[in-house]
Amino acid sequence: MLKQLRQALTKKEKNIACFVDGPNMLRKELGVNLETIKARLLKQGRLKVAKVFLDQYASDKLIEAVTNQGFEVVIVPSDVDVALAVDATEYVFNPNIEVIAVCSRDSDFKPLLTKAKEHGKETIVVGTEPDFSAALQNTADIVINLRQ
Repeated sequence: MLKQLRQALTKKEKNIACFVDGPNMLRKELGVNLETIKARLLKQGRLKVAKVFLDQYASDKLIEAVTNQGFEVVIVPSDVDVALAVDATEYVFNPNIEVIAVCSRDSDFKPLLTKAKEHGKETIVVGTEPDFSAALQNTADIVINLRQ
């Protein structure tokens, strides 16, 4: 028992950088809750970066809700996917981050996860049905389906 306690105390939690595709995930019909995403990711490590990418049409109410959940809001005037991928790629090269987590149902992020793995990062994809990309799920090391 003492040995298990020592192992638990010395086990290093992994630092996670999380990137949420707001227009893809934060839709009323999906019922996705940022608190649930955060809770599920905290089982995998320590959340060091938590960003939600939104387009310029995001309501003030949504922006406030995201901020209140402890996520940084990034407003993008054009393509959210490109901005998210570029920002996340920066963390692929950050030695203080061990895990790249992408919250999306979109297969557009498959190359990002592949590149992160090539550079020694663990990858997590968080998504939900309907239309949760099989290609995205099959690329990640860990898949968190919010419906399960």
